[in-house]
Amino acid sequence: MAATDTGRELLGEERRELVLRWLGAEGKVRASDLALRLRVSLDTVRRDLQELADAGLLRRVHGGALPPSPPGPDSFVERLPDDVAAKAAVAQAAVALIRPGEVIAISGGTTTLEFARRLPDDLDATVIATNPHIAAALADHPRLTVDVIGGRLHPAARTVTGPEAVDALRRVRPDVCVLSACSLHPQAGMTLRHREEALVVRAMVENAGRLLSVTTAGKLGSAGPYPVAGIGRIDTLVTDAPDAEVQVYRDLGIDVVKA
Repeated sequence: MAATDTGRELLGEERRELVLRWLGAEGKVRASDLALRLRVSLDTVRRDLQELADAGLLRRVHGGALPPSPPGPDSFVERLPDDVAAKAAVAQAAVALIRPGEVIAISGGTTTLEFARRLPDDLDATVIATNPHIAAALADHPRLTVDVIGGRLHPAARTVTGPEAVDALRRVRPDVCVLSACSLHPQAGMTLRHREEALVVRAMVENAGRLLSVTTAGKLGSAGPYPVAGIGRIDTLVTDAPDAEVQVYRDLGIDVVKA
């Protein structure tokens, strides 16, 4: 068993709690480092990591572990019926942060779709959309100008991808970028499942004045394979997560707005 600095041996549950704490703080853990820090064998660490992975609390990779995989199905269409009330609450809270006259870049996502649907009828602004569902939701808005980015449609993400989309976004300096990534982690930042989509969202973020992350509670603490924005780039997190789960983001200097 692992030993504390006072010499007391740690129980398996205590070891695994430490592993999760370090993973949350550092964004990844290596099995060899854990064996040294916990003062146990590599086989013991591997068993602990596997047990945590089986419980869905982390993701095993060669040599160690990463935060859990993004929750929910891979497809935009399949995600539409998930957490509808939470998405609506987060979207409504985010709308209150938008100022008249702004250029608003909106990433693809089911939460940003809810955000678009709630933009008030008296809002004068310009919206840049990469998701055809979002563009369609805004088509009849009486006062918005909607610029739709062109490119190849990604069938699962339902956003445009490719060099044309990236180039178009790099020629714009939006006042605010509203992001609905698949995951948000205090070390890994905002991440997505799909490489092609991530390239487009990175270009959207590049020149944006401020970044709003609209993220439901279930997406916090997980991480996908493709980063789109470092944690220090995010200005505001809008979420329905409880205070205990968002304090780490406040500690990093992010303004947290509770839905």
